[in-house]
Amino acid sequence: MSNTLTNPQFKFPGQQNVYHGKVREVYTLENDVLLMIATDRLSAFDVVMPKGIPYKGQILNQIATQMMRDTEDIVPNWLIATPDPNVAIGYACEPFKVEMVIRGYMSGHAAREYHAGKRILCGVALPDGMIENDKFPSPIITPATKAEAGDHDEDISREDILKKGIVSEEDYLVLEDYTKKLFQRGSEIAAKRGLILVDTKYEFGKTKEGKIVLIDEIHTPDSSRYFYADGYKERQDKGESQKQLSKEFVRQWLIQNGFQGLEGQSVPEMSDAYINVVSERYIELYENITGETFVKADVSEIDNRIEKNVQDYFSN
Repeated sequence: MSNTLTNPQFKFPGQQNVYHGKVREVYTLENDVLLMIATDRLSAFDVVMPKGIPYKGQILNQIATQMMRDTEDIVPNWLIATPDPNVAIGYACEPFKVEMVIRGYMSGHAAREYHAGKRILCGVALPDGMIENDKFPSPIITPATKAEAGDHDEDISREDILKKGIVSEEDYLVLEDYTKKLFQRGSEIAAKRGLILVDTKYEFGKTKEGKIVLIDEIHTPDSSRYFYADGYKERQDKGESQKQLSKEFVRQWLIQNGFQGLEGQSVPEMSDAYINVVSERYIELYENITGETFVKADVSEIDNRIEKNVQDYFSN
């Protein structure tokens, strides 16, 4: 097993505070700068698994930063630099307290809700007669409130977001517009690689100047679901499961082993062999979505490597 980054304890120059997310560590530095470290932690059903996944943080960070650059012509983002494979540095923002989830296909959470008999999801009416992994007539936006640590994200409608004043109508219209544009671009990038971008989530924030920008991650296997385009229709016609690249396979494994993040349930033990399988699946997605061979960073002393690269960046 490779060394993994699961519980870093950094103290960077000019550091003012740190936020420990499920997967990312976010450091607020002086001069309105944020430093975000993508760890190797794995979260499913809003629960962090006990063991890290080798190279997962590097994969998430490198996909997200490449996708930020591939979409910055249509939606502004927070990113300034990536001095280390696991690190992104950008502008400090005030995050909106909603995640903008957009779905092109009825999969994952939407399919589970549909199978339970629901025909309205986050205020959006769902057509009758759909089967799992069918394509929606047009993509639907199904927002979620951002959970506090240890809590679950919760579905919420556009109407409730505005009624509760979580986001102003003026800002929400921008979030919707940006979400649709990003999903369209992401779908085009995926199609060039023989993939289908099934669904994803975006997070946005405001800079101190009041500019709305894309933050956090984008089009990664943690925030998105991908199918292989080749054979999609045939599998759908036969009622077969789709071949996919996403974190959904981990969720399905957990469900099969009696865990869905519900009260009283215990996280099943992940063997080293299974953890390596998960790591290989993440590498597979990286190579498919970027079209590039994944180059494993040196993880023999991963904490020291990150600290040195960050210090070198700020000293130049």
